[in-house]
Amino acid sequence: MPRNLELGLNRIFRSRWGVAIIIVAIVLAIVGLGRLLSGGGSSSTPLGAGSPAPVVSADPKDDDSVIDTAPPPSPKTSKGRAQPEAVAYAFASAWVDHRNVSSKTWRDRLLPNSTKELGDELDGVDPAGVPADRVVGRPTLVPVSATVVNAVVTMDTGKLSLRMICPDGPWVVDGIDWAAT
Repeated sequence: MPRNLELGLNRIFRSRWGVAIIIVAIVLAIVGLGRLLSGGGSSSTPLGAGSPAPVVSADPKDDDSVIDTAPPPSPKTSKGRAQPEAVAYAFASAWVDHRNVSSKTWRDRLLPNSTKELGDELDGVDPAGVPADRVVGRPTLVPVSATVVNAVVTMDTGKLSLRMICPDGPWVVDGIDWAAT
């Protein structure tokens, strides 16, 4: 009989199906043994039941001062100085006046309405790369604070966004961004 047992086991372990059946039997034995030792019941939350509802510990009506609901302050303009809309329009008009002018001439037209830092950034810029030819709308202002404003000027081929500041007197353009339409 031992010889028959040896041949039978040899046949089982040499075939793929035999090995697969033995592995499945071992896995089922381990799972069954684990259930027997744990009491057989499932103590975990069933799928889809989720976690318990969160407990609210703060009154939502209380002001936590994280979000300021007050409108941003109006831009302040020194007496006798140009309003930010006028400065944005003048800068945008000079920006699109780029045909048949040198880089220096084009930049010099922008300097009266820009910061020194922006003027330095525009030094050597080729005005032929300006993607618009004319201003078609009035500037719209989005106040950030009393001394910082974002102005958006509609052009014939997109929108020119200008970051404007008023550090000590006149409003000047501090940054430029372009969005094609």
